Order: sequence, then structure tokens, then C-alpha cells
Amino acid sequence: MSIEVIEQKTVYQGRAFKVRCDKVRFHEESTTSMDVVEHAGAVTILPVRDGCIQFVRQYRHPIGMELLELPAGTLDPGESPEACALREIREETGFAAGRMVKLGEFYLAPGYSTEYTHVFLATELHPDPLPGDPDEFITLEPVPIEQAYEMANNGKLVDGKSLAVLLLAQPFIQKS
Repeated sequence: MSIEVIEQKTVYQGRAFKVRCDKVRFHEESTTSMDVVEHAGAVTILPVRDGCIQFVRQYRHPIGMELLELPAGTLDPGESPEACALREIREETGFAAGRMVKLGEFYLAPGYSTEYTHVFLATELHPDPLPGDPDEFITLEPVPIEQAYEMANNGKLVDGKSLAVLLLAQPFIQKS
């Protein structure tokens, strides 16, 4: 497919991402404008302790409600995905991981965003909290592994990244 980017213009610069508008030509014929959310990348962590997945519940303003989801966060400039995962798990769950294993990676929403998510399984958890972000109000909710998969299968877990991570992690974690 022949695609030419004719122009790129940043239309918004925020704390966590920027938005640009690209003028694009397809097959040397038609042109269109496409909005792109540029994101630094992220991590999602599946923390397992005592047969439970350590989910977090937090308010998500764009949808106006709290969601049950896996701990996750945005990469700081120059930060490696593993360092980000080690930091985020402490900020969001209060636990540090004695063992962190990379399970995979994926684009979160490639139809409009460059966000690329690195996925980690965290085990051997022990208390070691870090202060959380001032705009995050998080409650820790441990869920037995089997129940978490039931919630994913029956529509009670609706966070896309959490669903994708549960799929990636399935061969690596034991259901009770």
C-alpha cells in the first residue's frame, strides 16, 4: 500500500500524550486528515499473590466511572519498561515484585494511538509501597485467579488491556 504523509501538525500537547493531525495521501490519489495520539508507551502488570491477582479499582474520567483493572502506567522519558513496571506496581498496589517476567507486548489502540504496552507477570510480592500519583485514587482488590478469568469470560471485566493481559498470561499462571 502506497501511503504518503504530506504534513504533520501537533494540535495538542498534554502531560501524558500529544495529538497531531496528519495529512495523508493514499495511492497517489485521495488525501485525508488523520488524528493521531502520540504516547510514550506503557506497562501493564499482572501481580499474583497467594492465588489472587492484585487488581486495582480506579476512577476513569473519560467514561465517568470506576473500573477494575490491572496496575498499569506510562513510561517516563528514558525509562525502561521493566523499571516502569517495578515502579508502577509499588505505586498502585503497595507491593514490590521479587520476580518480574515479561509476557509480551501489544499496541493498545492502533486505529488512533501509538501507545505500545509492555506486559509483565509479577510474583514473589512483598510490601514496599511508593507514593502514588496525586491524581490517582486507587483501591487494591485481590481477586482469586479462577474468578478473574470467570469475570473476563462473563463480561464483568471490561478494561481492554486487562483482558488482553489475562489472555497473554494464561499459560503462565495457575488457576486454583
